[in-house]
Amino acid sequence: MNAAKRREIFLRLQQQNPHPTTELEFHTPFELLISVLLSAQATDISVNAATRQLYPVANTPKAILKLGEEKLRAYVQRIGLYKTKAKHIIMTCKILLEQHGGEVPQTREALEALPGVGRKTANVVLNTAFGQPTIAVDTHIFRVSNRTGIAPGKDVVEVEKKLLKFIPDEFKHDAHHWLILHGRYICQARKPKCGQCIIENLCEYKKKEF
Repeated sequence: MNAAKRREIFLRLQQQNPHPTTELEFHTPFELLISVLLSAQATDISVNAATRQLYPVANTPKAILKLGEEKLRAYVQRIGLYKTKAKHIIMTCKILLEQHGGEVPQTREALEALPGVGRKTANVVLNTAFGQPTIAVDTHIFRVSNRTGIAPGKDVVEVEKKLLKFIPDEFKHDAHHWLILHGRYICQARKPKCGQCIIENLCEYKKKEF
């Protein structure tokens, strides 16, 4: 795919949704971090349902530590892997208080040192909470990047690097959200909605569905 086609793709996505953001509900960087930790192998809907109950009660590292792991589990028990996630959240809160003054760090290295935080989670926080031009490659972005030809790659790191290389700077901050939403609602895994796709004539997918 050439540069002109990629630019047009992101221009159309921008025109359709000028101010995209995550579907996770949050008000602070810490709330976002916890929500993203909870969202692994879970839907944003299930995470939001849990955090709507949790955050009014405890939405700081200190408050969640005071709540304790057992009570935290009760709030997140409908989310997959909730026991492990609750344990990681408690450990993360301790590290944030002991090493970062209770604040969410703004570097990838510090974020990835937190329990349960991998490259994808770190990229989401850096992008959405702190405005950094990072791209968190989840299953949706991986699929869209390969299927359309925007940035094909054999693994998520390769796709991430290609996206950062190929996406024009003006679109980098929001590209993460556009691609996730496009994969979630249009370029779906089993049956892409090519007939509803605003970039269909630019996409290089060979098996289009209409």
